[in-house]
Amino acid sequence: MTPKEFHRRRRYLMEMMGEKSVAILPSAPVRIRNRDVAYDYRQDSDFYYLTGYPEPESVAVIVPGRAHGEYILFCRENDRKMEIWNGPRSGQEGAVSDYGADDSFPIDDIDDILPGLLEDKERVFYTMGTHPDFDQRLIGWVNRLRKQARAGVHTPGEFISLDHLLHEMRLYKSSQEIKAMRRAAEISAAAHRRAMQVCRPGMKEYQIEAEMLYVFKMEGATAPAYASIVGGGANACVLHYVENRASLKSGDLLLIDAGAEYDYYAADISRTFPINGKYSRAQRALYELVLDAQQAAIEEVKPGNHWNDPHEAAVKVLTQGMVSLGLLKGSVKNLISKEKFRQFYMHRTGHWIGMDVHDVGDYKVDDEWRLLEPGMTLTVEPGIYVAGGNSKVAKKWWNIGIRIEDDVLVTKTGCEVLTGAVPKHPDEIEALMEAGLK
Repeated sequence: MTPKEFHRRRRYLMEMMGEKSVAILPSAPVRIRNRDVAYDYRQDSDFYYLTGYPEPESVAVIVPGRAHGEYILFCRENDRKMEIWNGPRSGQEGAVSDYGADDSFPIDDIDDILPGLLEDKERVFYTMGTHPDFDQRLIGWVNRLRKQARAGVHTPGEFISLDHLLHEMRLYKSSQEIKAMRRAAEISAAAHRRAMQVCRPGMKEYQIEAEMLYVFKMEGATAPAYASIVGGGANACVLHYVENRASLKSGDLLLIDAGAEYDYYAADISRTFPINGKYSRAQRALYELVLDAQQAAIEEVKPGNHWNDPHEAAVKVLTQGMVSLGLLKGSVKNLISKEKFRQFYMHRTGHWIGMDVHDVGDYKVDDEWRLLEPGMTLTVEPGIYVAGGNSKVAKKWWNIGIRIEDDVLVTKTGCEVLTGAVPKHPDEIEALMEAGLK
């Protein structure tokens, strides 16, 4: 993202906030993994969305109309001793010159300076509950001002969750955001193709995962966007399987749900393919059913349709197919109304995607499914999961878990599949696997 993009976002937020208001947003904390080892640091998505600032121990304050600068960034000072150990810091000068702050102060001075920024304000935009320790500090600053009421100090009387404005903004992706998501999709697609090409019976699930992580890093991704799911055979029927330790067996399917994060934007792709390179008749029958359901769902992603339209389309196709294949018995309409399909398809058909893999944004507005609009991005991911030992279905279906997932952008005339570079027709997958890494 360019500095101009972050500036545009802050300007738009300030327009919605109005005068006599202030927005406060802390950075993500450093989290300890064990003893002296910290987890890899990743900035809070909301904080980064407005600032582009990657360092911890920082607080962004936005004050529309402030004469000495509307965007103030509290951050760490330059510290030569600490920088020798942990790398350079931007400091106050860098916060202004490199990250677009109008003014910057040391984070250690926040108790002295921030209460003054709250004076004479009517509204505070801040999301309570995300950072409990900071919640208490903010309450303390407000109470300090209240004690000065007889001296004529005005205390904010209205507290509004910043999420209400910020998450609605994040729901609509700009051209720069879409560019980053396309790149995340390209990297993730390359990793999925490599997984198909290297997969052989006898390999471990984690070895396939390692091949994908290799592509992520080699292509410039920061990290996986989420814990990768690499499940062979029965493990594919565990929706959030992440152990990735089992051996891959000939005759089983391998379900991979994995995506890269690039420039703070996520991709999310699922593919399911035969470990030995050839689908069995039963596997292909269920696979083609899921593929048909996904195509029906993608066709419903267009402006004017509501959020649930793709899900309803997928459920209809899946239920019809389950009846045809003997997994379910009864009328399709009745099976859908009683949600009998949930025996084999128990999740939704998608979610918003963006800076977070399960991105922010309301799915309903005034208790009605919200309408899809250009700039929104979502996943489309129907599936079928038939656990082993299910005496109600033929044994040939046991331990078949299939999910096909793509990331889709709503456009002015319909939609664009961002992750379409990964084969998903069974013939294409078999051909790619047969070719291998040549």
